[in-house]
Amino acid sequence: ADETALKKRVEAFRDAQRAKDAKALTALTLPELSYSHSDARVEDQATFVTNATSTKSKVIFINYDDIWTKTIGDVGLVRFHWTSEGENVADGKRSGANLHVLQVWKKAGADWKLLGRCSTKLA
Repeated sequence: ADETALKKRVEAFRDAQRAKDAKALTALTLPELSYSHSDARVEDQATFVTNATSTKSKVIFINYDDIWTKTIGDVGLVRFHWTSEGENVADGKRSGANLHVLQVWKKAGADWKLLGRCSTKLA
């Protein structure tokens, strides 16, 4: 049951990223969030939500492939292959990402919430 619930939260998180939904992203993360990007930037919850919902870029797509989950008590580990493409609104330039991602989720009450994330660029 926990792994099924965790998988649903991971999907909800991806949907919130695609939609740039600040309310959903806040609800799906813990205030103590540590969100690390493949370029070594680390964001807290507020900074992550602000940047993830910025209108400076458009999301073309975000895919999570080969999702692996494991729950250990109130901790959930999630790994997946991230591919994405976005477009800079100011100049129309597109850029993409090809990453391996590790997320750490914590059960808070009845819900899973994202506590940590790190990613590595893939060739």
